[in-house]
Amino acid sequence: MGDITIGIVLVLVIVVFWILFRTFRIVPEYERLVILALGRYAGTRGPGISIVIPLLETAVRVDMRERFLDIPAQTAITQDNAPIDIDFLIYYRVTDPRKAVLDVSDVVSASLNMATTILRAVIGDIELDSVLSQRERINNTLRTKLDEITERWGLKITNVEIREIKPPRDVQDAMNRQMTAERERRAVVTRASGEREAAIATAEGDKQSNILRAQGEREAAILRAEGERQSQLLRAQGYAKALEAIFAEARNIDGNTMLLQYLEALRTIGASSSTKFVIPMELMSMMKDLTKTFGVHNPDTSASSAPSAPSSASEALPPELGNS
Repeated sequence: MGDITIGIVLVLVIVVFWILFRTFRIVPEYERLVILALGRYAGTRGPGISIVIPLLETAVRVDMRERFLDIPAQTAITQDNAPIDIDFLIYYRVTDPRKAVLDVSDVVSASLNMATTILRAVIGDIELDSVLSQRERINNTLRTKLDEITERWGLKITNVEIREIKPPRDVQDAMNRQMTAERERRAVVTRASGEREAAIATAEGDKQSNILRAQGEREAAILRAEGERQSQLLRAQGYAKALEAIFAEARNIDGNTMLLQYLEALRTIGASSSTKFVIPMELMSMMKDLTKTFGVHNPDTSASSAPSAPSSASEALPPELGNS
């Protein structure tokens, strides 16, 4: 009898602990509990401690965090009948736990199937070149159309990202050839542009060099002309000072000194080997001065008697000129 009592007590304790465990639920911040009381919607509870009456209420946990779906590669036909394989990611989060539980049996599977269907519809309206070059446009179109459908399930599509696009092998070969031709064209254009810029730079350098050379020559010519002008000015000033000195000295020279200079000049002319001489007009006045000079300094000559004029020009000249 005692063993039966102990067993009953243990069973009651276990039942109590099970009831307490099923009644008090700790709900994290990122989860909600959708409560069904006898099969009917009784509300959404959480976060924190929530009470769920066992056997009368059923709680369904719903994750409110943003999650993603990895869509495997899907084959789609473009508008120009080119088959391509596309795999992409869908980011979503639950905004209404009640709709996510009550309006669809499996919201994740439903979203996955809907995404593949919409992908084929969107790709079918775009040509292959646009599919390869307009990923952002396709992402936005997929996100908008998926969001319109999943909104009634309490889901919000936050983003769609195409991860990889694989065109057919022949299309890839054609793209590779096109890419090679484009690279060669760019290389030719770049080379031509470089040569043109180099030619322009060379011509500009030559022009600047010619300009600098011309400026240098002009400045050198100006400096040479300035030097010649200064040299001529200094030379003229020297000549002027020399003439001033000569003129100053000449004013102090008397007639006898000039007469001696004339005689020296005549002696030099007489010593030359020439047979013809040019006699200046001043010769007669010089001879008169010479006669007067000799007449003054000759003591044997009478003061009253006048000197007789020479019979010829040769007699009046000094001995050197007369002999010649």
